[in-house]
Amino acid sequence: MSVTVRVPAKVNVQLAVGAARPDGFHDLANVFLAVGLYDEVTVTPADELRVTCAGPDADQVPLDRTNLAARAAIALAGRYGRSPDVHVHIAKDIPVAGGMAGGSADGAGALLACDALWGTGASRAELLEICAELGSDVPFSLVGGAALGTGRGEVLTPLEVGGTFHWVFAMAARGLSTPAVFREFDRLAEGRDVPEPVASRPLLDALAAGDADALAAAVSNDLQPAALSLFPELTDTLAAGRAAGALAAVVSGSGPTTAFLTRDLASAEAVAGALRVSGTCRAVRVAVGPVAGATVLEPAASG
Repeated sequence: MSVTVRVPAKVNVQLAVGAARPDGFHDLANVFLAVGLYDEVTVTPADELRVTCAGPDADQVPLDRTNLAARAAIALAGRYGRSPDVHVHIAKDIPVAGGMAGGSADGAGALLACDALWGTGASRAELLEICAELGSDVPFSLVGGAALGTGRGEVLTPLEVGGTFHWVFAMAARGLSTPAVFREFDRLAEGRDVPEPVASRPLLDALAAGDADALAAAVSNDLQPAALSLFPELTDTLAAGRAAGALAAVVSGSGPTTAFLTRDLASAEAVAGALRVSGTCRAVRVAVGPVAGATVLEPAASG
């Protein structure tokens, strides 16, 4: 018996970052939108915990117990007094180290899959608590849709969205480390006051109205200067997308994936085509959002 869970990528339509806290984290106002690029995580009973991965950039995914999917299985098993003896297989389609929460998605997917496989009956609140222990973006990967993340991003408030938004994502030639981007943010912020992060009211109103033009005017990412400092070539990718007609161009999260908001599917395809021939990125994907969070595709009986 096995269980497969499909889990989406995310784009940050706003990422407001506060000053570094004493624990090293930063307070955030993080407006997440789940988008239709997916990993699929399958768990199967096994003699011991092991992780395998296939798909684009699978060779960059750790297959030991540092993998968030493995950590999710261990965390859930520990709570219910059992061994995490499963084979976790990740079918990868979300960019690795791309700022789209691919690792977090795998953690949420494995958690939900193990819950279904083992029949633990964990409540939604308990699953979200485990997600928050695993990482700041993991709770949203479980929930999906649209949400405001506060604290370090793990405290979620669902948001109303009045329509579908069309996105183009350009994958960079190499990854960026999220901790490195935050360190660069801190370096660039030295000597100046960093305001408290607050969700943008015009942005929330644009989401609720389903207004792509208004959302484009409000999209922002406080980590973008740090990502561009570490990866200056992304400036060319952003410029290419804007020149092709994107309503907004922004680094996704900590990067280096760049995200382009467009008015409709035809515009998205045109921007994607221009980016593919621009020589500024290695791959391009079109997706819509919001979409559902982690979803069981193949439920299993408890065992």
